[in-house]
Amino acid sequence: MKGLELSRLYYEQIGRPALEDRFPELLPRMAFGLAGEGSECFGFDDEFSRDHDWGPGFCIWLDGPDDREFGAQVRAFYETLPGKWAGYPARRETQKGRVGVLCIQDWYSRYTGAPEGPQTLGGWRQVPEAFLATATNGAVFSDPLGRFTAIRRRLLEGYPEDLRLKKLATRTAVMAQAGQYNFPRCVRRGEAVAAGLALSEFAKAAMSMAYLLNRRYAPFYKWMHRGLRGLPILPRFYEQMGALFQAEEAAGAEERMEGICLTAAAELRRQGLSTSADSFLMAHSAELTARIRDPELRKAHVMED
Repeated sequence: MKGLELSRLYYEQIGRPALEDRFPELLPRMAFGLAGEGSECFGFDDEFSRDHDWGPGFCIWLDGPDDREFGAQVRAFYETLPGKWAGYPARRETQKGRVGVLCIQDWYSRYTGAPEGPQTLGGWRQVPEAFLATATNGAVFSDPLGRFTAIRRRLLEGYPEDLRLKKLATRTAVMAQAGQYNFPRCVRRGEAVAAGLALSEFAKAAMSMAYLLNRRYAPFYKWMHRGLRGLPILPRFYEQMGALFQAEEAAGAEERMEGICLTAAAELRRQGLSTSADSFLMAHSAELTARIRDPELRKAHVMED
């Protein structure tokens, strides 16, 4: 059983009935679900994930005033829920901020730097992309008050368009510089480590670009490739990236990088973000930059995220 499903069943069969009995008046003001850190929140958990921070457990999100007034009581109650369920030890990790009773504003501040999520372009730029992926993963099981979900829904809309364009411009520039230009030069010079680093930089930029073109956030590097599977836009990227790292010779890797660049360029044109027919992605980077409306963001260095 996947951790997210296990969490939902533990909430529905154990947690909610107990909370209905103990906190009937507060229950309509609570949000329940599982989101945040951990492979199970992305649906990527497997048998190897179960050696730590895995098992029955769920989040109870309280609005700030409710957390200050009732949080201690609900936390104490959460600790009394069955310590083992469905054959798995239950999670008791309120202190880690992964499950248990959590303040909505503190939770979002932890991942976005602001209690309601970033409000300005500057605020958005300060949040690591993987943190935004963490703040919007998982599932909300119930949220009658709607406080937690309202912030989540706004974050799920993706970056403000100017910032998305800026990030796409940076990703295309990195792909061009690291993959199309520097990788073959490093290979010819016999710089194997530098070539490997160039390949890595290219891959990270390309995968992040795929998420941006899908208006989603790229997760922590360990899950970036896995998360490409099933994306509606650029569905071939998962296989293309896998084939890149399976190339046995530099020439093969170079050819596969070029194929990835061509796929990305075609999608940029399809979305109306570039008109360039150039296979070198730096040309597309310039077009993307020119479309940014915010003057400060438009004049920022192309490699500055």
